[in-house]
Amino acid sequence: MKELDIPKRGKRGNTITYKTRYGQVTRQLVVPRDPHTETQMDRRTAFGRARFLWRTLSDDQRTAWNAAARGARTRRYLNQSGPLSGYLLFVKINCNLAAIGRPMAFDPPATPRFGPNPVGPLTIANSGGAVTLKLSVSAEPAHDIVVLGTKPRSAGVSFVDHFTILGLLPAPDQGISDVTDLFLARFPAVPVGSRIFIRTVQHIDGWEDLSKQTSALVPAP
Repeated sequence: MKELDIPKRGKRGNTITYKTRYGQVTRQLVVPRDPHTETQMDRRTAFGRARFLWRTLSDDQRTAWNAAARGARTRRYLNQSGPLSGYLLFVKINCNLAAIGRPMAFDPPATPRFGPNPVGPLTIANSGGAVTLKLSVSAEPAHDIVVLGTKPRSAGVSFVDHFTILGLLPAPDQGISDVTDLFLARFPAVPVGSRIFIRTVQHIDGWEDLSKQTSALVPAP
């Protein structure tokens, strides 16, 4: 149920309140289904390993992470954010690294300066029922670029907020990066007329840039 109230979020008794693009919503609390997918288990394993590694650091290394965290803040929500501790920064960086198959870091990486994301619009083709998805790339990527996607949506959908990591952007060939295999490995059914959303995020040593989104409709053969 949508309601007018002071901004708030979280659980209270048997209800939960959260913000959506349509306003603040309060609904009955439901324990979410936990299918234990391979992706879920990989993320939980990475989180557990990062927590364990934090306990193995030297005092000097923990001091360095605490220093690196100064000025870093949590993602803003309800116009509020808080400072990150060295531990939280350590877990964040190392879970990001694990998600793209990179080894975890014992020492804090320098805060990077991201340039423009070179990935452009998504183009979808359908040749006799064989669908291909390609991203234009204006320049050779200087860093890792992570590709995220969602299951095919209705053609009229214009907003999606839940994306799944598909993998690293394949090397572009003549300004085109083919992400067909990445997408179909996660979402094999691609109905004609559906809309495909793709996000790309630049990564440097576990730090993430802001995401860039594109979408396109699946054409008829």
